[in-house]
Amino acid sequence: MSLSPSQVIVLATPVFLLLIALEYAWGRRRGRDTYRLNDAINSISLGMLSEASGALLAVFRIGIYTALAGHIALWRNDAFWLSPAGWLLALLAYDFCYYWQHRTGHRVALFWAAHVVHHQSQDYNLSTALRQPSTYPFLNWVFYVPLALAGVPPLVFAVVALVDLLYQFWVHTEHVGKLGWFDRWFCSPSNHRVHHAVNDGYLDRNYGGILIVWDRLFGTFREEGERCVYGTRAPLQSWDPLWANLEVFAALAHDSWHARVWGDKLRVWIKPPGWRPADVAERFPRPAFALERVTRFHPPMSKGMAWFVGVQFVAILGGVALFLWHADQMPLARAGLWLALLTAALWAVGAVMQGRITIVKVLLMEVAALAGSVAFVGWR
Repeated sequence: MSLSPSQVIVLATPVFLLLIALEYAWGRRRGRDTYRLNDAINSISLGMLSEASGALLAVFRIGIYTALAGHIALWRNDAFWLSPAGWLLALLAYDFCYYWQHRTGHRVALFWAAHVVHHQSQDYNLSTALRQPSTYPFLNWVFYVPLALAGVPPLVFAVVALVDLLYQFWVHTEHVGKLGWFDRWFCSPSNHRVHHAVNDGYLDRNYGGILIVWDRLFGTFREEGERCVYGTRAPLQSWDPLWANLEVFAALAHDSWHARVWGDKLRVWIKPPGWRPADVAERFPRPAFALERVTRFHPPMSKGMAWFVGVQFVAILGGVALFLWHADQMPLARAGLWLALLTAALWAVGAVMQGRITIVKVLLMEVAALAGSVAFVGWR
């Protein structure tokens, strides 16, 4: 039986959670805890939302690539690509394309609007690795057209993409120091900490997925030195997973709408992040970034609220796993209902942690959602 990428993620999730638990225990033992419950739940929630929405957007993630590979491939030789040399070349080619996708995600505002989700956490730990956008499938397929031109089969493409993604999990930690020769060739915890930092000297550096060689070749490498400060220069200040995915798109749409010059309305989307038309910046000023003024977003939670959030989170995690395992066989309407319910549940957890909604209201919402779901299934 062949497994879909979503099913592979389901099987990998217990390993991810075990490693997160071990990192947390190790940090506590060393007196250097890098976790906060609210931030970790928010990061993992965004990963769950990304995977759940991606199951419905497979036409963008794999479907477009499959169509392209079938129509524009300049060289067709599946036997080569399925050989050991072919797999290795495909992985190297994917990692090269990923470098440019990642670099564009930091240098073009439209792509940053999607990628920003991965950088919003002000903590740096293994849960941060799971913090992924839900809007990637709409934009990022374009960077892998060269692989379709080269005739890389969809199966090989899907596998090397998954390998590249899974590799990057372990580099999101503060508990692994510099690794000597390994740091010179590969993306490592030290190299990737620099990438997540907002310090002036670290900004927009170290884009490599598996290999850091690409950064050394194209002038974007920076070695870790001063202590890293994590997050973004325009902090999210929210645990809302929906707003996390939409906040920069909303800001770009706002500036584009209010720009008086028609060319600026377009430039807002294609200029580097932070660029704003002069007239818009004058009418809607934003405070300049200052590293010394960075504070962590950390609204208080009572012990009872923390327990409630934890139980809800575990239940949602189980629901997402069940959905991902069966999503490929679900009718579209039922899959859409599952996604809507899971999204609402993840939103509610974030709202509780932020104090925007009470536990009683969440429970009432869940009862109503359950009743509505039963009625929908029965009607179908």
